[in-house]
Amino acid sequence: MGEPTLTDVFADRGDGSVGLSQRTVLTLAFRANGPFEPPSRHVLGAIDCVTFGRGSRAAVRDERDGLRRLVLRVPDPMMSTDHGRLLHVRGRWRLDDPRSKNGAVVAGQPTRHAMLRPGDIFELGHTLFLFETADLPSDVPLDAFPAGVDAAGGLETLHHGLGREIALLVRVAAAEVPVLLLGETGTGKEIFARAVHALSGRRGPFVAVNCGGLAAGLMEAELFGHRRGAFSGAVSDRPGYLRSADRGTLFLDEVAELSPAAQAALLRALQQREVVPVGDASPTAIDIRLVAATHRDLAEMVGRGAFREDLHARLQGLTVSLPPLRERRCDIGVLIASLLRRLGGGDEVRFVPAAAYALFRNPWPHNVRGLERCLETALALAAGRPIAVEHLRLGVPVPEAAVPAAAATAMMATPERDRLAELMLANRGNVSAVARALETSRSQVRRLLARHGIAVANGASDDED
Repeated sequence: MGEPTLTDVFADRGDGSVGLSQRTVLTLAFRANGPFEPPSRHVLGAIDCVTFGRGSRAAVRDERDGLRRLVLRVPDPMMSTDHGRLLHVRGRWRLDDPRSKNGAVVAGQPTRHAMLRPGDIFELGHTLFLFETADLPSDVPLDAFPAGVDAAGGLETLHHGLGREIALLVRVAAAEVPVLLLGETGTGKEIFARAVHALSGRRGPFVAVNCGGLAAGLMEAELFGHRRGAFSGAVSDRPGYLRSADRGTLFLDEVAELSPAAQAALLRALQQREVVPVGDASPTAIDIRLVAATHRDLAEMVGRGAFREDLHARLQGLTVSLPPLRERRCDIGVLIASLLRRLGGGDEVRFVPAAAYALFRNPWPHNVRGLERCLETALALAAGRPIAVEHLRLGVPVPEAAVPAAAATAMMATPERDRLAELMLANRGNVSAVARALETSRSQVRRLLARHGIAVANGASDDED
């Protein structure tokens, strides 16, 4: 498949206002059978109808029969060529899927027709879509892939606010401007710090310091280094964190945890651009780029005297706030792909749709760090099989499939259907391979597929390997 093509053929209606405004957004969030496929964001402001179907990746806007349409094509073998549509009806959006073999699943429930609410997740084939509202400017691209700098360490996002922050980071990366990263624990502050270093072009190393872990009695020795014999236990010269980061980047993680003495000593070193190792009388010049991070409110701490105002001023050059994962669900697919690459999951990783849904439904109190640990565990437990809900170990229940209409009978979740769908996914639609796994004939597999409403993509192999 070539590079995806997204075509805008007319402008968003908008409201003529300047600045941010609430827009209805549809995110093609994740393909369970293609987790490395990039997600995409589609603004629905000028759209009357969205149609879905299997095909080469595309998003095309046109007008036909008086309807302004967005046509989305997805290379999902479990989707039909005509897999339903979204209609804008009296200010609301209705999902209709009367004809496809596999139907639709909205909020975990199989259905043929459903009114969508902001925040709903729906599934067509093995592809998840996120329907929500977002604050976006009038000039935002109507159809977009993640923006950012993937080569710098996974800084890609569909979240508009975070995208603007990343653009600013890229602009200042090669300068001497200090960077202060704010956000909840686990939001990926060190990932951003490493990306700043990668983009800076500095030849020295990236040195990360856990400020909360600095031993009070050895704080100066750890920061500035020491000479052999300077104190009991100093059996050799040590450069310390600041000298180790010379010509590179010093990352002060959880900088708010520095003791008052450490704050004063660090401020002096930053002002003078030199350090004096413990046990030495001669200062050593340092050339460091400073990136600091904290989950605490430094301004509030300055106000009550818990953090030095002058050090706070030194840390502030560009301040970037990282949103928690629960506020950027549109990026879960981006992050899954990036984390799987980092964890060495391999190109063959696949997810059962219910597991993909669970990942998007989870509140992620530990943010990106929690998602990474979850995927690491799932890869180990799945052992090469498609990742299922039980492999995620989330502790969050996934709603059992409930069938609200007779039209959805063929989609009812059963152990047999789940097993068949898992085998089709693992074998990329090869009916012969599925038949061997089930120790039955290809014709019987075909009958089972038809019974459970599981589509077989055009071109799927039915030959013996």
